Amino acid sequence: IQTVPGDVFLTKSLSEDLKRIYAMGFFEDVRIESEEGPEGKTIIFKVKEKPIIQKINFKGNRVFEDEDLMTTLDIQTGSILNVFSIQRNIKRLEDQYKEKNYQNVKIEYQVEAVEKNQSDLTFSITEGDKVRIKEIVFEGNEAYSDEDLKDELKTSEKGFFSLITSSGDLNKEDLEQDVAKLTAFYQNNGFVQARIGEPEVTFKDNWIYIKVKVHEGPRFEIGKVTLEGDLIWPEDQLMMRVMITEEAYFNREILRNDVVSLTDIYADEGYAYADIIPKLDQDMENQVVHINIKINKGSPVYFEKIIIAGNTRTRDKVIRRELEIYEGELFSGKRLKRSVRNFHRLGYFEDVQVNTRKGSGDDQMILDIDVKEKSTGTFSLGGGYSSVEKFFGTGSITERNLLGYGLTLNLNAQIGSVTQRFSLDLIDPWLFDMPLMGAAGVYKWNYEYDYYEKESTGANIRVGYPVYIDTRLSFKYYYDIADVYNIDEDAAESIKELEGVNVTSAVRGTLRYDSRNQFFYATRGQDHELSVEYAGLGGDINFIKYTGQLSVYFPLVKGLVGFLNTEGGYVTNHGNGLLPDYEKFYLGGIHSLRGFDIWEVSAKDENGDDIGGNSFVQLNAEIHIPLLIKQGVLGVFFYDTGNVYGEGESIDLGNLRQTAGFGIRWNSPMGPIRLERGYILDPEDDEDGNGRWEFAMEAAF
Repeated sequence: IQTVPGDVFLTKSLSEDLKRIYAMGFFEDVRIESEEGPEGKTIIFKVKEKPIIQKINFKGNRVFEDEDLMTTLDIQTGSILNVFSIQRNIKRLEDQYKEKNYQNVKIEYQVEAVEKNQSDLTFSITEGDKVRIKEIVFEGNEAYSDEDLKDELKTSEKGFFSLITSSGDLNKEDLEQDVAKLTAFYQNNGFVQARIGEPEVTFKDNWIYIKVKVHEGPRFEIGKVTLEGDLIWPEDQLMMRVMITEEAYFNREILRNDVVSLTDIYADEGYAYADIIPKLDQDMENQVVHINIKINKGSPVYFEKIIIAGNTRTRDKVIRRELEIYEGELFSGKRLKRSVRNFHRLGYFEDVQVNTRKGSGDDQMILDIDVKEKSTGTFSLGGGYSSVEKFFGTGSITERNLLGYGLTLNLNAQIGSVTQRFSLDLIDPWLFDMPLMGAAGVYKWNYEYDYYEKESTGANIRVGYPVYIDTRLSFKYYYDIADVYNIDEDAAESIKELEGVNVTSAVRGTLRYDSRNQFFYATRGQDHELSVEYAGLGGDINFIKYTGQLSVYFPLVKGLVGFLNTEGGYVTNHGNGLLPDYEKFYLGGIHSLRGFDIWEVSAKDENGDDIGGNSFVQLNAEIHIPLLIKQGVLGVFFYDTGNVYGEGESIDLGNLRQTAGFGIRWNSPMGPIRLERGYILDPEDDEDGNGRWEFAMEAAF
């Protein structure tokens, strides 16, 4: 109300006051009355308040739950019932449906009065059918057909399986990204001047029609490629890193990668702020594009400070010792990337953010490392079923960052009808604050084999040292006391010779190269291992064992990851000591030939009895399929092959056993879970080729 006592009575001014009060939206009716008095007119505003919303209901909604619709509204119970607000919120609800392609949705509202000037508000929703994309057409394209261009889009026309897939759905964000994808597609195939218009989206009946206008322009071949400016290497050496010269037609993605490659070269030499800009010179007459890459290296940059934040539990030195860069040192992009990878490989952090900022001078840089810690303790469970073991279970309690010092404490147990195994290990990856891994462990293992039982008690110590990038040399000494008893009459003679107590004193040397980008669900990198084990430093057991493993992860197409693993081994006795059956090789189970029971694949002696092999080969091939990326769910298809060979037998790659199957792996909040089913592809008479399920589960605590 802008009218105040003492003003001249003006009907127009009071009318404006009335409009302003009504526009507040709180009142159903507003009236102005006046009364004559000795000092003038008394103005009385009479209002009738709108009711308060007591309850909000939805009727007819199937696509969205009531809770989902409520989060869209900006009105709530207890607010004034305002028709303008209701209309605005109907528009918000309609937009919510249209984002899901329910373009024909109709929403009405009803108000039901209740006591004490309150009302219930009900939104009646007629959702209609989901509208899908009927047709995507292009206008102006000559070099590529409509079908070629559709293959580049995430947006697609309605398909046969649209009920269970997203084909035919219209997502505005995807459509915007598709414009960028088409532009990149053309510019990566020589069409430097290609332009893609904003898609025209038309809704007609229950269908969506999309038209995309394309301006291709001429196709340009690669002309001269030159480097100019501050060249820190001879020009011919730098040009060897420039891949655009090998392309027949201009490719913007290749050129962008070349700029990144050159930037990395300069960064590794300390020029963190090198400015590398390609300039295109288009020769319209000859349809050739010449590329001149200008380089301004700037000044060399040094790390002034390295600041670590976010670690509430992990000690500062545990993080700093993973750095391959140091304060006061010349900047190196390559070693900075390796340092970040080292942080991720620790497994202590949920996220690692690395940022750089200018230091006290132009040649100084401050490196900020902000980590977000996660649980490093795991409680793992696994289990399975076999004709030998029946039901069995495995479990472990592991703390990989004990007291924040980076120590690993691991307690393992396996309990089944024929197996009971317990072990305790303590590992320090930086013994004496050096990159020297030190570990010690004790164990007790009871196992009921097919033909005998064995009870082992032992201890071990281990040390390891990095000898090259991602390469570590380690040595292990162990002392094992094994009591072999309850040997069957049908057992092989080599097994009967083991009856009683057998003592093993042995040392094992291992050389391992591991460049995986992460330990769980790696997407690229390699993991190789070569080991030699010598038993005979006292005790009754004498043997030499050689084993090797080669594993590689590599990206395929559309997020698929390939994995190849091959293993092999050979063992022989020496001197007058024994080579026990339990030191020989068997295959089968979730870590070797899936589809076979654990240790089901064995060798035979001269009497046809089952014994461990003196050698083996194994190959595993997998394709990892990202099903739900954010949730960490992978699908797996695998093929396994391998076999075990007895003493004197040559490895025959023509008689390898074969299995194949599928599975699913989930990096759940409780920890990684594996469920896989393998089928024997070449079952023999006494083998089941119908497949076998196996699983393993880990849970964080």
